[in-house]
Amino acid sequence: MSIPSNIVEGREQETEAAFARFLKIALASSSELDYHLLAAREIGAIAEGDYLSLSSQVVEVRMMLHGLIRTLAAAARKVNAPHKVVASAAGS
Repeated sequence: MSIPSNIVEGREQETEAAFARFLKIALASSSELDYHLLAAREIGAIAEGDYLSLSSQVVEVRMMLHGLIRTLAAAARKVNAPHKVVASAAGS
């Protein structure tokens, strides 16, 4: 529940930087979930097959979060990059 909740809460922020911060929190929550799955497997609360399936889904979500964070960072760099002024041939 924590991962999607952070994504939704982050999307409601006013800046993309704030959204990215919530995505990083969601990413940390995915690590927490990964540990909970491991602990559940270790104490026998879930079967090995269920653990493997769920763990691979966590990895997939983690990759998607990393991709979205990279996309936001690239967009921020593009917006903040200084614009080059190209002199016209006639003005040179």
